[in-house]
Amino acid sequence: MRGRIAATVTLVCLRLTAVAAAGDDLLPADVSIETAVDHYRDAGMTEAGVEAAQIIDDDAWLRRIMLDLAGRVPTLRELEEFRSSDTVDKRAAVVDQLVQSPDFAFHLRNELDLQLLAKIREDGEWRSYLLAATRENRAWDRIFREVMLPEREKPDEKGAGAFLRERVKEIDDLTNDTASLFFGVNISCAKCHDHPLVADWLQDHYFGMTSFFKRTYRTKQGMLAERFEGDVKFTTVAGEEKPAAFMFLTGTAIEEPPREVSDEEKEKIQQAIQQAEKEDNADPPPLPEFSPRTELVRLAVEDAEQNFLARNMVNRTWARLMGRGLVHPLDQMHSENPASHPELLNWLARDFASHGYDLRRLIRGIVLSETYARDTRWTGESEPPADELFAVGIPRPLTPRQLALSLTISTSNPEQLPGLEKPEDWPQRRENLENQANGMASLIEIPEDGFQVSVEEALLFSNSQRIENDYLRDGGDKLVGNLKAIEDDRESIVTLFEAVLSRPPTEEEIAACTDYLAARPDRRVAGIQQLTWALLTTPEFRFNH
Repeated sequence: MRGRIAATVTLVCLRLTAVAAAGDDLLPADVSIETAVDHYRDAGMTEAGVEAAQIIDDDAWLRRIMLDLAGRVPTLRELEEFRSSDTVDKRAAVVDQLVQSPDFAFHLRNELDLQLLAKIREDGEWRSYLLAATRENRAWDRIFREVMLPEREKPDEKGAGAFLRERVKEIDDLTNDTASLFFGVNISCAKCHDHPLVADWLQDHYFGMTSFFKRTYRTKQGMLAERFEGDVKFTTVAGEEKPAAFMFLTGTAIEEPPREVSDEEKEKIQQAIQQAEKEDNADPPPLPEFSPRTELVRLAVEDAEQNFLARNMVNRTWARLMGRGLVHPLDQMHSENPASHPELLNWLARDFASHGYDLRRLIRGIVLSETYARDTRWTGESEPPADELFAVGIPRPLTPRQLALSLTISTSNPEQLPGLEKPEDWPQRRENLENQANGMASLIEIPEDGFQVSVEEALLFSNSQRIENDYLRDGGDKLVGNLKAIEDDRESIVTLFEAVLSRPPTEEEIAACTDYLAARPDRRVAGIQQLTWALLTTPEFRFNH
């Protein structure tokens, strides 16, 4: 207990020191991302007086990187080829190969969907839009612009508007989700009064953000548009009614330019808007010259001082790959909740923005660091370092799609799956795998902080015919069918562990599994199915570690 209290006090002191030093000069811009990550992480460990866990071995690293960059566990052939590779820096080579692969685009699409919309609904057109964006490595600021301004940036593409379309009827949801998911700021507590705990956020900020969406509406055809007028007013805690400015989170406000409109023109515009809202075959409504959402995008992208857009995406990407954010919780980016490594967050945000908001480059740099490759097991004599030091890896529950895809890959006949070099038809095969995973993914809970496997998931794996039919079937295209054809039990068990857990079994595991099969000489296939099921339901399979 004393050790934990001392560690907590040390972390608080480190945070205060780091905040004070956040204005100091950062590492040069030409330093590689992985070098900057390790530099700042090592500095934090040195100040805290802790050591790091060991670097994980090749088998564990390949599983981790495949889950993070491809969204699935490695195939058995990929594992074998990686083990036998004599490339000088084979880890970097695999990362470079993966970030250019079809798997990377599919998985990044899934992660962006999960961040922005999947908790609300499944939207095929939205997912198609995101896949097109990740395939061409579209810049994050451009994606932000297209999502916020679909009628201007993507007028013929309905998918880009899903983020707004699903929230437009509830302006509070639209305001809060935009601030949280794109800027890392939860301002919901500043609606009824200035934030009681955080001096950064006032009612002016909340309603300033709301004002950018007040005029947005959805047409009968499902497109997004903006009215030519519509202001926001709010009541202060003093009971004063106050007009809201078009104000971004930085406090920067803009004024709407004056526009003289005749009564006749105004009536014509209103009629066009009413028709667009009510009629399926109405012409597209007119676009106002002044667009509040366009101004929101401009202010966010031009925000070079606080850089909310870049800092939030860096922080969320870091959390996805490392298990927690540099700022945590992810939607609490404010002065009362400083980053665990402020200089690192500032350096990464600066680098991200200055290199064109390139997500592929950001992800590549983070996963090439030693910080990323640390073991999740702590073997030191002292208590393990606090998570926010990133000295030890943090296990992460698989997302629904990661789990569903990994179930399919690990239980398919390994001889029918490719190695690191993919065939020409792999993009289509990957898309087929995505489609196959949809049903299972819809049954899996989206993990949150403090995740534990739910009773529903446990019952699903224990009682569902889907598990037996899709993953344990005795067929030529399945792992069970492949294993039953292997006469030697030891070889069969090794293949099972490497296909499912991406590692060889220990001698104790081999002995236990061999005894299990030997006790069922007349039911060998059923025994193999039970062993496969047992591995699929372990925490080792359920988590990225």
